Amino acid sequence: MKLSIKQDERLLPGEQDRPLLIAGPCGVESKEQIMETARALAEYPVDILRGGVWKPRTRPGAFAGVGGKGVAWLKRAGEEAGLPVATEVATPSHVEMCLSHEVDVLWIGARTVANPFSTQAIADALRGVDDVAVMVKNPVSPDIGLWLGAFERLNKAGVKQLAAIHRGFSIGGGGGFRNQPVWRLPIELKRRVPKIPLICDPSHICGSRKFIRRISQEALDLMFDGLMIETHISPDDALSDSSQQLTPNAYGRLVAALEPKREVVDNAEFQNELSVLREKIDELDDKLVTLLGERMRVVEEIGERKERTKVAVFQPSRWEEILKNRVEQGKSENLDPNFITKLYQLVHEEAVRHQER
Repeated sequence: MKLSIKQDERLLPGEQDRPLLIAGPCGVESKEQIMETARALAEYPVDILRGGVWKPRTRPGAFAGVGGKGVAWLKRAGEEAGLPVATEVATPSHVEMCLSHEVDVLWIGARTVANPFSTQAIADALRGVDDVAVMVKNPVSPDIGLWLGAFERLNKAGVKQLAAIHRGFSIGGGGGFRNQPVWRLPIELKRRVPKIPLICDPSHICGSRKFIRRISQEALDLMFDGLMIETHISPDDALSDSSQQLTPNAYGRLVAALEPKREVVDNAEFQNELSVLREKIDELDDKLVTLLGERMRVVEEIGERKERTKVAVFQPSRWEEILKNRVEQGKSENLDPNFITKLYQLVHEEAVRHQER
């Protein structure tokens, strides 16, 4: 299904030469807390005030948000600060309450996106609503089909003001992150849906304040359109996700330190140098694809001989030898072992397919 995306000023940055900036607490905890945070944020570049009023938690007993009354508090705080507001919805009743309070932007969380029934229920609740902007977080697992499916369901319900939020994936992998970035998936989403604004949520990727600047800059280097950064008037006292929230002042310093990037520049010398280097890349890629083709033809010959002698296609000891040797060779070329491992896993899968023809 081809998505129809309508550009919406609520999902565009308030100033040129910087990303869309969404900031506010993980959870709206009290009228005073959201008001103070909003007033402090108003001193810095912010386009949308965010705040969760319903918080889906892993285990019962954790702070699950203040509920419906928080919608009114959030909206009032936004009006005082002169900012549109955004909050998460997970059920049709959430949608109804937000629409009744004229919440400017809704977002669908990662756990909700993972359940097509829940996403469809929200899409149905938005059917026929003309002026609504919706941001959709990636599902918890790295499943681009689920992510795209959420947009398609909303689109079929008539929602066209859409944006994607990349908040990382729960797949382990270390690095100190709460959720792994797996940048290739949002990049692939942008390739498939070029018009969709792509927003990074470094707070949920990092899970810790110390990584937020790094991930925010990486997102801008990858041409993300915006950032959603959790900001609390007193993070250490926050009732949820205290370790990943910034003070408004720290948020201001972060925004000032970021370096937005451009896709193209009006610099003839740079463009010429880039063209020469890209030609080299194209030549190398041509050779690489040709060599892969030759490798698979040899693999097919091996497969024929295995078939004649009733030898199994998969040879564990040979596969272990190949992987070990290629990883070591990659190190000598300054290539990351994880990259070589993933690359040869794909090569091996294709080799097995060729042998099973």
